[in-house]
Amino acid sequence: MTNIIFGLFLYFPEDKTEYIPAAISFTAFFIAAVLTMRLIIKISKRQEEKAKQLEEQLKKQQIND
Repeated sequence: MTNIIFGLFLYFPEDKTEYIPAAISFTAFFIAAVLTMRLIIKISKRQEEKAKQLEEQLKKQQIND
């Protein structure tokens, strides 16, 4: 019974060249995911710096008032 169930979901081709398109698309999506994550981190750091500057500016204003 388990062989029938696993047979529905798993497919291992005899010709291993069928793995090449999957490897190419996996590599492309993996690189895109890494670049996206790096972009998000970079933007987040910029926003953090702007928030710190705004906080310091507000503190200085509050002290002067």
